[in-house]
Amino acid sequence: MNLRTTLLMPTALLALTACSQETLSVPRATEMTTQGATVTRSARIWLTTPDGRQKLAPQTSVAFKSGMTAGTGAVTVDDRTTYQSIKGFGAALTESSAYLIGQRLPAAQRDALLKQLFDPASGIGLSYLRVPLGASDFAQSSYTYDDLPVGETDAGLTRFSLVREEQQVLPLARAIRQTSAEVRFMGTPWSAPAWMKDSGQLGGGRLKAEWQSAYANYLVKAVQGYSQSGVPLDMLTLQNEPRHQTTGYPSMGLEPAAAASLAQQLAPALRSAGLQTGLLGWDHNWDDTAYPLALLSDQGARDALAGTAFHCYGGDVGAQSAVHDAFPDKDVYFTECSGGGWATNWGANLGWNVQHLVIGATRNWARTVLLWNLALDPQGGPTNGGCANCRGVVTVEPSTGGVTLNEEYYALGHVAKFVRPGAVRIASSSYGAGDIQTVAFRNPDGSRALVMLNGSAAGRKVQIVENGAGLTYTVPAGAVVTMTWPAS
Repeated sequence: MNLRTTLLMPTALLALTACSQETLSVPRATEMTTQGATVTRSARIWLTTPDGRQKLAPQTSVAFKSGMTAGTGAVTVDDRTTYQSIKGFGAALTESSAYLIGQRLPAAQRDALLKQLFDPASGIGLSYLRVPLGASDFAQSSYTYDDLPVGETDAGLTRFSLVREEQQVLPLARAIRQTSAEVRFMGTPWSAPAWMKDSGQLGGGRLKAEWQSAYANYLVKAVQGYSQSGVPLDMLTLQNEPRHQTTGYPSMGLEPAAAASLAQQLAPALRSAGLQTGLLGWDHNWDDTAYPLALLSDQGARDALAGTAFHCYGGDVGAQSAVHDAFPDKDVYFTECSGGGWATNWGANLGWNVQHLVIGATRNWARTVLLWNLALDPQGGPTNGGCANCRGVVTVEPSTGGVTLNEEYYALGHVAKFVRPGAVRIASSSYGAGDIQTVAFRNPDGSRALVMLNGSAAGRKVQIVENGAGLTYTVPAGAVVTMTWPAS
């Protein structure tokens, strides 16, 4: 990750304190009749307030009343207008996260945390994870799957091995799949093996043209290996942050022409291997649309790629729509953003994540919303040369086994728990950054899920209307609300 513009995030840091394992109960919806109006259905409601006193707390259900028309400032939900389908919500299963959850927690606490993270009934139901293929800036050391002494090469990839991933990442990934079979995985390389690069090292440099075919085969073998190990990869990005090179941790430059050529070798190689893994380009910040537009303008690359992926560390989320509008047949994924010690206000962090990612990214066509590390320790590690003060979705204290559920956990929870894979975004009205903002979905079972953020400094009474029926609910200042209700 490149944190050169993380000051886009509000100033905030949650004091890390051990917290009890919280169970998220589900209030029961009711149907009834009231004098003068017929109640067609009820909305179940969950609330998180910026002071943290209520965190995904179930509220009293509110009945819809028929014959209600939308007044000024109402939130209208309309499932006749549909947008992208949803793959899922989650974070990155880095080696650092796998080590903390899989190695530093006793088995009972590990299993309890996995339920909190991935079980939609007792936890928040995260459903999509991004996995670095080899070391990232959050690993215990730098490595790839075919590391050699200086001066040696391995054109046939005879020394390729996933033995390092079998130590921590793959066992935890399989445990996650046992917790929830709905969880999908995306693979992302940070660097080719050093012997394939012009720099001769993992930190920085570019892929040599003569090794491009070998590198395509290397990535195919990685996807095959993950699948054979019980962790099939739904998607593969060509390169993490291809315009950010550093000697501080594994990284690699990959300009559009080279990325287009790699994609055109990878796509048929994956198919020939019997793999259905899709390919994504870019996987970098919102502030550069020229790269993804150039990549998709190459006809061969466009045929090979399912779409493009974005990070939050520069620019504005509207860049996703700019690329989508230019190539509407190509998907958009949001794949990385991190909070950290530069941000010290719990409620402001919650609001930023919901405004820009949960609502912003999905309203700008994202099929996934993924944060960075799933888990880090109280010092923001273990690190491998990257960010020194990042924050995970949860914080694990390795010496005590204590777990803190951070604001990112609740931001993701407001959507992941209620919007299941295969859901479709539907139309809903919003009213600007400092007011009521929303995003709505229709789940595979037909139920609706509406996420609302009150960005103003005062509570707002909001009317929600769908198909001639509606309800009124007061959203506290700065609060996040999720409502769900059955189809009309």
